[in-house]
Amino acid sequence: MTRLGVDLGGTKIEAAILSADGEILTRRRAPTPPDYTGKVRAVADLAAAVEAETGLSAPHVGVGHPGSINPRTGLVRNANSTALNGKPLDRDLAEACGRPVACANDANCFALSEAVDGAGAGAASVFGVITGTGVGGGFVLNGELVEGADGIAAEWGHTALPRPSPEEVPGPFCKCGRESCVEAWCSGPAVAADHQRRTGVAMTAAEIAAGAAEGDPECVQTIALWVDRLARSMGTLVNIVDPEVIVLGGGLSNIEGAAERLEAALAPHCFTDEPRTKVRRNVHGDSSGVRGAAWLEPKAPR
Repeated sequence: MTRLGVDLGGTKIEAAILSADGEILTRRRAPTPPDYTGKVRAVADLAAAVEAETGLSAPHVGVGHPGSINPRTGLVRNANSTALNGKPLDRDLAEACGRPVACANDANCFALSEAVDGAGAGAASVFGVITGTGVGGGFVLNGELVEGADGIAAEWGHTALPRPSPEEVPGPFCKCGRESCVEAWCSGPAVAADHQRRTGVAMTAAEIAAGAAEGDPECVQTIALWVDRLARSMGTLVNIVDPEVIVLGGGLSNIEGAAERLEAALAPHCFTDEPRTKVRRNVHGDSSGVRGAAWLEPKAPR
């Protein structure tokens, strides 16, 4: 079956047609309009464009987006693309596209993509960990997304940093309004802020990672602290859902050796004498969002 996925991002929208075996046959990108009506129209237009280019059609459209859809109201909440909040995104997209639409959080799409035919292929349980602008996640069990009773499963970035040291208390404020969330410690902006607090030097996370690779001692220390904090936090994931594989995504996943270092640092925080969870870097990179969206299946109407 031909599949059509759309990744509705904050700055760009990408649509792709996938073959039944997961090959991307064509893809197109466009800037994301600032207004809600423009976003909906752009998704529909891109979906139509990739179908016209290939001469193929899909029975439904899968869309990955920021935030989540409240299962009771059908409205988007917690999206950093704030124009989406309070809107019936799936219903409006279905009308604009003229067919069923399956929507899911973009981190869930990443996890689904990597579980189907990426770094978690063949594993019964895969947790996708995204560390970039924020910290998010998705959990796939036996090939199915686990979204939870309220649609917020795997939002582990807004749990508290485990086992804080005295220097980590009370911890920085998170954009969600609480202190010491994992996102406030382990996202790209959080790593940059931590480095500046410790050293007085303003650098981006990418610059810090590059500095660490070149042996700069302050940058090495900042990345070591990030590994320690992220491993502590991932230990909570293992102790609750015990995934076979954790797949890393987001900009910080590109740090050389991050997966191997995190797997080693994770072991002491797992309640087992024989840790089995593997930590792997993603296979599909920036394509995981649109690929995961394409693998979505429509739900029964609310």
